[in-house]
Formats: sequence, structure tokens, C-alpha cells
Amino acid sequence: MANISRTAIKQLVSRRFKAKITDRGAEAIARMLEQEAERIAKFAVEQARRENREKVTGKDIEKYIIEQE
Repeated sequence: MANISRTAIKQLVSRRFKAKITDRGAEAIARMLEQEAERIAKFAVEQARRENREKVTGKDIEKYIIEQE
């Protein structure tokens, strides 16, 4: 089971798209989001380390997005 809340995903789908989603659907989205979050975090940590910083910043995350384009 993913660490990302299925309840939060269900609420998002309900509020944003006025639709319902099954438990399995919410779990699938949670797993995918967790995998992507792990890729982003890994990139951001590596970026911070290259710049000799201990903390990841928003700029590190933004750089990941820019490099994916």
C-alpha cells in the first residue's frame, strides 16, 4: 500500500472532477504518485548535494520539472 492517502485522492477526484473513484483506482493513483515523488526527491537530493547543501529547496524541485521538458 502506498503512503499517499487514498482518502485524499478520492476527495480530489470528487471535488475537482465531480466523479467517484474506486478504492483500487485511488490505490493505483497513490502508487503512481509515490513513484514519481520518489524520482523527484532523488533528483532534488542529488541537486542539493551537488551544490553542497543539506536541505532540498523548491528550486531543486523546479529544476527537476524544467529538465523533464
